[in-house]
Amino acid sequence: MKNVISEKLSMLDQTHLLKYIKELSEVQQNKLINQIENLDFSVLDEVGTEEKRGHIEPLYAMTLKEIDENKKRYTDIGVQAIKEGKVGAVLLAGGQGSRLGFDKPKGMFDIGVNKNLYIFECLINNLLDVVKQTGAWIPLFIMTSEQNDRDTREFLEKHNYFGYSSDNVIFFVQEQLPTVDTNGKLMLADKGVVSTAPNGNGGWYASLVRSGVLKILKDNKIEWLNVFAVDNVLQRIADPCFIGAVIDSDMESGAKVVAKADPQERVGVMCLEDGKPSIVEYYEMTPEMIERREPDGTLSYNYGVILNYLFKIKNLNSIIDARLPLHKAFKKIQCIDENGVMVFPDEPNAYKYETLALDMVKLQKNCLAYEVERNKEFAPVKNKTGVDSVDTARELLMANGVDI
Repeated sequence: MKNVISEKLSMLDQTHLLKYIKELSEVQQNKLINQIENLDFSVLDEVGTEEKRGHIEPLYAMTLKEIDENKKRYTDIGVQAIKEGKVGAVLLAGGQGSRLGFDKPKGMFDIGVNKNLYIFECLINNLLDVVKQTGAWIPLFIMTSEQNDRDTREFLEKHNYFGYSSDNVIFFVQEQLPTVDTNGKLMLADKGVVSTAPNGNGGWYASLVRSGVLKILKDNKIEWLNVFAVDNVLQRIADPCFIGAVIDSDMESGAKVVAKADPQERVGVMCLEDGKPSIVEYYEMTPEMIERREPDGTLSYNYGVILNYLFKIKNLNSIIDARLPLHKAFKKIQCIDENGVMVFPDEPNAYKYETLALDMVKLQKNCLAYEVERNKEFAPVKNKTGVDSVDTARELLMANGVDI
């Protein structure tokens, strides 16, 4: 096996990964060989490539007014789907709270002021609202990372899942991708460990399938998955009205969106790309796109995504082998240098590659953009201070009657 791996690395010009193998114990050698054997080398294909976009056009949303006019019908449809066990929820919780000055999983961050109130607790409370409304438990699949899996499991168990049924909580671990330096070389995190990083929130379904969770979906005849990020403490999860609207629309997917606060807001917006649903990032938009308006005065590119999507499992299974684009980010990554010394860089030194959940929307034939009230469903906790911060989230929680 060692010789086969060595030959493969030689062909890829990555033999430096075995530079220190003779210094390792037999157990460490086997572990390194096994890791290399299972690495996704596709990141090397991305070195030096640039992302290209298709033809972008506006995609219009189902507005708050339209939703309100049909609220009872949509809600009844969604409640029925939940009662029949057709809906599951997927919490993307692989991230750490580094930007909050917190070295644990972001979901463990205490956002309370006068009492303890954890981000995980906020989200579960929101999901419990639907359990009370429908009288049915919703299977909750929690995606962790290799880095935070143990902490997350132990934390939720310690807090008795904040009142959620532990029988309906299923964990799975996000897959990893190797990091690449500026010379196109894979990196060592230690002499016997290749440097890797979580593969981004777009890898959630592939990670779920490869972890064996697909059998649970099939056995329980779950048809829809509501996917959401850990950092929005106000979002409504498995929202019956949202689910009902998507089912009623006969579309393959749905995305909760908020109207932009102003044209310059730094948020990805729903659009059509080459005739299919997509998301265009704020930095990809031209000044003309940013300012473009419809005859009624609303922005043409008006609806920002909040990473709360609804996908039909049947369609996800049909695209499971589709290759999502890899997005690279230039980061400070601790590594072993050519002299075997651990380096703690002060400046970005390498690329980590991620898939994004928004790219899964592009693989759908259609998507219902479903508008929600910003002040009632969008309180992201991304920064320690300033915009989308702990402070702004606390203000929004209190404004919505949450005791913090």
